Amino acid sequence: MNPVRDGFGLRFDIVTLFPDFFESPLQSGLLGKALANAIAQVHLTNPRDFTTDKHRKVDDEPYGGGVGMVMKPEPIFAAVESLPVLPRREVLLMTPQGQPMNQPLFQELSQNYDQLVLICGHYEGVDERVLHLVTREVSLGDFVLTCGEIPALALLNGVIRLLPGTVAKEDSIKYDSFEDGLLDYPHYTRPAQFRDMAVPDVLRSGNHEAIAQWRRQQQMERTQQRRPDLWKAWQAQHQA
Repeated sequence: MNPVRDGFGLRFDIVTLFPDFFESPLQSGLLGKALANAIAQVHLTNPRDFTTDKHRKVDDEPYGGGVGMVMKPEPIFAAVESLPVLPRREVLLMTPQGQPMNQPLFQELSQNYDQLVLICGHYEGVDERVLHLVTREVSLGDFVLTCGEIPALALLNGVIRLLPGTVAKEDSIKYDSFEDGLLDYPHYTRPAQFRDMAVPDVLRSGNHEAIAQWRRQQQMERTQQRRPDLWKAWQAQHQA
């Protein structure tokens, strides 16, 4: 019996120096509901709890000199090694040098794993030897943040929303931006007229076929205009 997929949800273990960072997000919105309904479970582990010196030191100066501090390997190794090991496990390090997050990555992680361990870096990063624990490095984008908790929360959110039961109308996920390589189509709600801006007539026509065609056309036009890189990749895939 798989202990995760049989009633306890996909397990996330977040190795973080700041567990409080996650307190409010884990209780809010669809994320909070998913955890309450055991669609996923999140456990927070602080490397500082595994230090052995009286100052509970988790960082030190870099060998070779340079500015900033580096997270020490011992507390991180001890923290990760204290965790249970489930059958299909991935250990991810949040780092600007990693694989950029995207929808295919979230889909893969939501479908193929029982446990995701997220290591949040700080300062100038982690001691290189920590990579011996890591199976994948992941980045939020080509920029630098003050901590790994921000990308970890983004990954947590992106993966959990794809798990069955998180989103009430699961069909809506199929039409999200990036799900099929295109951006999402425009959305409208009441009122039909607002400050001389009207909802397109086709959306009020009741003609479902025409609406579907309009939405698809909008996806293609938006992607071509706003993300030519995605449009080029989509064209190559569908013309192959």
